[in-house]
Amino acid sequence: MDMVIEGDCYQQGEFKHLEIGIDNGKIVKVAKSIDCDKRMNFGSKKILPAAIDPHVHFRDPGMTHKEDFRSGSIAALHGGVTCVFDMPNTKPPTTSIDFLNEKRGIALSRSHVDFGLFAGVQPGIDVEGLAEKVIGFKLYMAGTTGNLLVPSLRTIGSELSRIAKCGKVLAVHAEDESLRDKERDEKNLHDHLAGRNNDCETSAIRKIADAAPDCRLHICHVSARESIPLVFEQKNMTAEVSPHHLLLDRDRPIGSLGKVNPPLRTRADRQALYLAFKQGRFDMIASDHAPHTMDEKSDDFQHAPCGMPGVETMYPLMLQLVRERHLALATVVRTMCERPGEIFKIPKGKIEPGYDADLVVVDFMEGSEIRGDRLLTKCGWSAFDGMSCIFPKAVFAGGELMMEDGSQSGDRMGREVIGR
Repeated sequence: MDMVIEGDCYQQGEFKHLEIGIDNGKIVKVAKSIDCDKRMNFGSKKILPAAIDPHVHFRDPGMTHKEDFRSGSIAALHGGVTCVFDMPNTKPPTTSIDFLNEKRGIALSRSHVDFGLFAGVQPGIDVEGLAEKVIGFKLYMAGTTGNLLVPSLRTIGSELSRIAKCGKVLAVHAEDESLRDKERDEKNLHDHLAGRNNDCETSAIRKIADAAPDCRLHICHVSARESIPLVFEQKNMTAEVSPHHLLLDRDRPIGSLGKVNPPLRTRADRQALYLAFKQGRFDMIASDHAPHTMDEKSDDFQHAPCGMPGVETMYPLMLQLVRERHLALATVVRTMCERPGEIFKIPKGKIEPGYDADLVVVDFMEGSEIRGDRLLTKCGWSAFDGMSCIFPKAVFAGGELMMEDGSQSGDRMGREVIGR
């Protein structure tokens, strides 16, 4: 056995003072006492599973002035995230075996956290060949960063059928392009919402449910209150929500820093999402980490790009809500650790034998404040600036101590995860 970690471990819904035996990056034993010479004792600090972020845009390759796998993965580590799933709307887009292999090589050489790669859905893609190498497929039903828009599901009927047969998750950016107001002159967050209203999202969810009844559908970044019953009435559908749709809305005075797709919506939408999340109705929470430089975001609102960083702040924000008793820890661990591992069929997200030794150590008595200029994401800003949070005191990835007291301590490189 390589080492033992001791502390108040979150296991099976409660804290127990336990020892975690780790060998070759895996948890091999969890007990009150384990014999091992190498050990770390965290006393009364809390040991939780590290988070899985199933939705990031690390911009590598092609847009690395915004982020890359090195900077994005280090930011993830400091936020308690040890596995990320990267989206395909890069330059070039991840739509072929060659482009996938290019991105894979970059990630293997730069990422400090484990990673999975999504392939973009386009007419004519090699579904079967890609399925063997990706964590899932991503479908864009509306225009956003990149050029992967599929305006009509009729053009990919064969691809949807083959994705269903291969059994991989089909993640969907659910906005109906035909309902967007593309001619609107946008000056603020209210205008951006008016151009991509709630009907855009609900219409897209209905369309993909009808077009792909046999796929393992996953609806990304649900944002409209009318979407909540839609995603939970489909047996073949899971859903995620993002921190910015839970905590921010169109009235937040942050200008283009809050310009995202789908848009920040009304207070009523945000409250409905938050209540549904608190009740445990969402499967996952995902950052949709989509950084742009401050110079790009400082352009006039109409031309400022859509997206905001979030991989570094997602877990700390949710832990603060637990500290304030607004959320149950069980809800946070379920949506950030357990369910992503279950849905994508990877051995992560639980402190149990057989699972990867991906762990965070947390002191709920020691809070912090988000400061964009102190974050490690390359873009250097946050729409959550000034909000209270709890950053982890230590982070283990594959059994190796990677971060302690805000400083990177390990040099382990991330490994690719594919799932089943």
